[in-house]
Amino acid sequence: MKALCFFLQTCLSKGDGFHYPPCHMLNICGFRILIDCPLDLSAINIFSPVVSCVGSEASKYPSDESLDAQNPIQKKHKLERQLTFADLVCEEPWYKTVKALHLWEASLIDIVLISNPMGLLGLPFLTQNPGFCAKIYMTEATAKIGQLMMEDLVLMHAEFRCFHGPDNSSFPGWVKNLDREQVPALLKKVVFGESGDDLGSWMRLYSLDDIESCMKKVQAVKFAEEVCYNGTLNIKALSSGLDIGACNWLISGPNGSLSYVSDSIFVSHHARNFDFHGLKGTDVLIYSDFSSLQSAEVTENGCISPDPDNNYISTISDNKDSLLNTEDSLEEMEKLEFVCSCAAESADAGGSTLITITRIGIVLQLLELMSNSLESSSLKVPIFVISSVAEELLAYTNTIPEWLCEQRQEKLISGEPSFGHLKFIKDKKIHLFPAIHSPNLITSWQEPCIVFAPHWSLRLGPSVQLLQRWRGDPKSLLVLEDGISSGLGLLPFRPIAMKILQCSFLSGIRLQKLPTLLSVLQPKIVLVPDAVNQRINFAAMKTISILDYFENKTLRVPRIADNPSVEITTDLASKLSWRKLRQRENFGIARLKGGLLMEDGKHRLVSGLDQEESSGKARPLRHWGSVAPESLLDALLKIGIKGSLEQSIGENGSDDNSIIHIANPSSGLIEVSEMGTAIITDDENVASQVFQAIDGILDGI
Repeated sequence: MKALCFFLQTCLSKGDGFHYPPCHMLNICGFRILIDCPLDLSAINIFSPVVSCVGSEASKYPSDESLDAQNPIQKKHKLERQLTFADLVCEEPWYKTVKALHLWEASLIDIVLISNPMGLLGLPFLTQNPGFCAKIYMTEATAKIGQLMMEDLVLMHAEFRCFHGPDNSSFPGWVKNLDREQVPALLKKVVFGESGDDLGSWMRLYSLDDIESCMKKVQAVKFAEEVCYNGTLNIKALSSGLDIGACNWLISGPNGSLSYVSDSIFVSHHARNFDFHGLKGTDVLIYSDFSSLQSAEVTENGCISPDPDNNYISTISDNKDSLLNTEDSLEEMEKLEFVCSCAAESADAGGSTLITITRIGIVLQLLELMSNSLESSSLKVPIFVISSVAEELLAYTNTIPEWLCEQRQEKLISGEPSFGHLKFIKDKKIHLFPAIHSPNLITSWQEPCIVFAPHWSLRLGPSVQLLQRWRGDPKSLLVLEDGISSGLGLLPFRPIAMKILQCSFLSGIRLQKLPTLLSVLQPKIVLVPDAVNQRINFAAMKTISILDYFENKTLRVPRIADNPSVEITTDLASKLSWRKLRQRENFGIARLKGGLLMEDGKHRLVSGLDQEESSGKARPLRHWGSVAPESLLDALLKIGIKGSLEQSIGENGSDDNSIIHIANPSSGLIEVSEMGTAIITDDENVASQVFQAIDGILDGI
């Protein structure tokens, strides 16, 4: 027999690192749930930035394909024509959304869950749809930080509008110029996708009004706050440790519980640590952390190898302490300290540092470390943070202690700011400016300096002008974030003499730790990407069922229990008169006048006003089973009713009906058949006695 379905799961996109998280669609209890709605901001690298006199010598310099001659994938592209600055699209950029999401009817989405600010950036495109009416849940921190990031994106994009002029066409005209044979394959792949059907995912950027309208539809939740949707699904946000406000989701309903684990970090130096307790023992766990796969090494056949020393991971531990060791977090701190030391070396040599990293947690820690480092040294180098939302964002991070790690919570409790940048802003060692052309920035400017400026894509924002200013200075330093192709990203700025430091920070669970995580959480069923299942030996986890899922394929997940539980109050249970069934041992049944309701994700029995009528004194209203005529004759004789049995022969020779003739105390007839039992008599007392005899033979309620 086919198992009952718990829910349907479809991975719409596996994403691409921190800035482009995965996207899923679930169908639970008839409700369609979208998890995350990101933008692929790396795709805007195909557009030319708005800078003066840039890229004039770019054709002399190789693009990303020739940077590593040993890379097998790059070897293939090496034979193709080199990408030049002239190949970039010199028009107002469009933005690439999740392709598969456009195939779903927006009006049929019931719930949207946003796991972190990066998963929010594409949501205004969805809420613009006039049929969209879903409930949107995200943490308060994600809502605030995500809104500021979207507003900053719109303000940075405005420079393109000013440069290229207004264009409200519904189709990107620049696409027709890319559909030619001589256009480099790299550009075609970004625009059209590997299968050639990505064109529909490109959208013109939303406006500030669209952002405001979108955020009005959001219900922000606190840490571990449980909200109930439609009385059926209970939803809770639990810290993932990835960044401030980032969360995993716990969804429970009448058919079971489900946990969704997105990109996560167990121990963080700035954000609240991964919440293990809330995710333990769920019926199903969806593992959606692709970061370990995307940061994997590339083998000669183009396949990924997340662990080059041990391609098949089988080590399993059920000790949570092994996940909470500080090895990874200390390694991250060493990377941050190395960035600070490189910036100090550049400043000592007379060069400036441009940091285009925009991960809020990384920026906060770098500001703190750099300020402390400069304060303890003889260097007098100003730190500038140039962003339209910098002041509001940095102030906000000191108002959300529930999303910070314990050490920073303790600082707030003791009266200190959770992050050290506030002190240095007050001391005028960190300077905040909304734009690069701010009058106060011009008067305060001095070099060498350290500048934090968006955008990490190197296509918009203050980073474009500053990179153009310093690109010819070998003493200056450019700090890039992992996720940007240095070849394509830097193409408009070549030749570039600056030192370049590209940083890869932890943005998810290391694949080697997944078996231990599952052993600690103990879900009954785990959904993992197919590539993960190829790298890990789950055979030792006998109590856990593993299901593979693939991008753009719907997976049917079976229900753990066929019969969902029903809650009943003690007061109501005491009023019920239970009757033990004759035909099924250890089963009892009672009659209830009331209703079955769905509240807070659970079935509940509610009694009517006149519940006392359901007591054992009321006669049964329903019986089931078949009456054996001989047994009925014996039961009637015991209560003083005499009768005789007559068999009725059907057309095919079988015994269709049995008739019992009653002669004493008064005449009557009992007709027994497969369809039921009929009592025919003029004497109500006899009819009642016959009914009691049948009630004593059959199960009834």
